[in-house]
Amino acid sequence: MMKQIHLLPLIFATAFSSVAAAESLGNPKAGESVFAKCKGCHQVGEGARNRIGPHLNNLFGRAAAGLDDFRYSKSFQRAGSGGLEWHAETLDAFLENPRSYASGTRMSFQGLKDPKDRHNVIAYLRLFSDDPSNIPEADPTAARTDHDLDPAILAIQGDPEYGAYLSSECTTCHQADGGDDGIPSIVFWPEEDFVVAMHAYKNKQRKHPVMQMIAGRLNDEEIAALAAYFNNLED
Repeated sequence: MMKQIHLLPLIFATAFSSVAAAESLGNPKAGESVFAKCKGCHQVGEGARNRIGPHLNNLFGRAAAGLDDFRYSKSFQRAGSGGLEWHAETLDAFLENPRSYASGTRMSFQGLKDPKDRHNVIAYLRLFSDDPSNIPEADPTAARTDHDLDPAILAIQGDPEYGAYLSSECTTCHQADGGDDGIPSIVFWPEEDFVVAMHAYKNKQRKHPVMQMIAGRLNDEEIAALAAYFNNLED
């Protein structure tokens, strides 16, 4: 049975601006700070696109698993088919305990236990839903600029079969079914994100001694192969 969250009635007149509507939920500015916990997987706002998780533009009123161009887990697909939509009440319950809505989700986030944090981040997300015309379409071909990795490395076409052969060391910790027990999922990562992350460990830009050691053993072709393999695993 879906968890019921009792909130104060939320009445939005069409004359309200998106900011006024958001502020009736919480503090959007404070919510932007809370959203920093989500930014590793989700993008929102101008130019947002799907990465590890789906983009969150136009989220309010959208069915769970409602984007055609994102590969959702089967648990989220079932939730969407069952009628789950994202509104203030459902987001509040979901953000408190993501697995209460989708037990098989690949999402590694453990939830926000503080109601104030939840309401503030919901208010922030509401800013990007009230007036979709103000949110430019994301350019799926846009190049990322948050790394300085050689484009030739990103252009390597990985062999997923070779990646499967190499994957046993990864799946010692990371679950191949996309589950998460305290260790983030790497299943269905965009290949570019996987390659960038592994080279950041390899170059010691990311501080994790075990991952630095593992990445340091891999050459460019092996990293590309692992990226291709984990991006295409069936859930």
